[in-house]
Amino acid sequence: MENVTKFKALVVEKTPDKQFVREIRERSMDDLPTGDLVVRVHYSSLNYKDALSATGHPGVTRQFPHTPGIDAAGEVVSCEGGPFALGEKVIVTGYDLGMETDGGWGQYIRIPSAWAVRLPEGLTLREGMALGTAGFTAALSVLKLERAGVKPGDGDILVTGATGGVGSIAVSILAVAGYRVVASTGKEADEDFLKELGAVAVIGRDEVVAGAEKTLLAERWAGAVDVVGGATLAAVLKSTRYGGTVTCCGLVGSPELPVNVYPFILRGVSLLGIDSVQCPRDTREEVWQRLAAGWKPARLADMVTECTLTGLEVMIQAILHGGITGRVVVNLRES
Repeated sequence: MENVTKFKALVVEKTPDKQFVREIRERSMDDLPTGDLVVRVHYSSLNYKDALSATGHPGVTRQFPHTPGIDAAGEVVSCEGGPFALGEKVIVTGYDLGMETDGGWGQYIRIPSAWAVRLPEGLTLREGMALGTAGFTAALSVLKLERAGVKPGDGDILVTGATGGVGSIAVSILAVAGYRVVASTGKEADEDFLKELGAVAVIGRDEVVAGAEKTLLAERWAGAVDVVGGATLAAVLKSTRYGGTVTCCGLVGSPELPVNVYPFILRGVSLLGIDSVQCPRDTREEVWQRLAAGWKPARLADMVTECTLTGLEVMIQAILHGGITGRVVVNLRES
């Protein structure tokens, strides 16, 4: 292992009056949790879950002080009897990273080696984090649509919350894979951005939920990737065509689902849940291989805003207030 004792990390601290403060600190390798794999982090990313962790949301993180960052990409420093060699490049997403285990907003992480996958050929470390959990979740959604038999020629595929990290990458992957994509967003100013990613049409979120109080809506979608939940997901299910499939991976709208059983028992619609945290390793590796090859977004570089640790505070507030389009990559090499 390289001779490193101190490194920089963004640390969230809970004050006696139950406030949460964030600052960049010098940390010690001895501060890191146990694990057989040590990785020098080159890049991380900012996800909505990271912002929740950084602001003390108890559903994500309860133990403080804590370093968020559910994504990390870097080089192996040491692996005690494990599968990785010194200097190998790896991607880490999911499991407990950045939740209760100190995450990618530090220049080093120590984790179980089972959490890491080798960086596939065709991706750089920075591209891996331009994708990150958001890209992995989007690709897993497309994989489940594909496995459910939804084919490019079947009709329009709806992506809700399309300007966010998962949504924007889902639009791009689906377009690259040959699907006809309709993107839904509440941000009219981003219509050109979404069409550049491959959407053939962009509609407002009000159009998606119009008439959602009805038992069923006119059949419209061959499939959908929903990242919103709540009334939006209910309306999408009610307007999906016979035999169509909808994937669900988010709850930014609401965790509740106000829907009846008619889409399922009259139209045979399938609702598939997407979990990127405990995803089996064989599926995880398949998804990353697909992202490195045929599913790699055509305009991935254009979807990214980069910052260092010092720039994260502004980005955290922005993502909490819906002010981020695309992906934010955190450069740990420059921090």
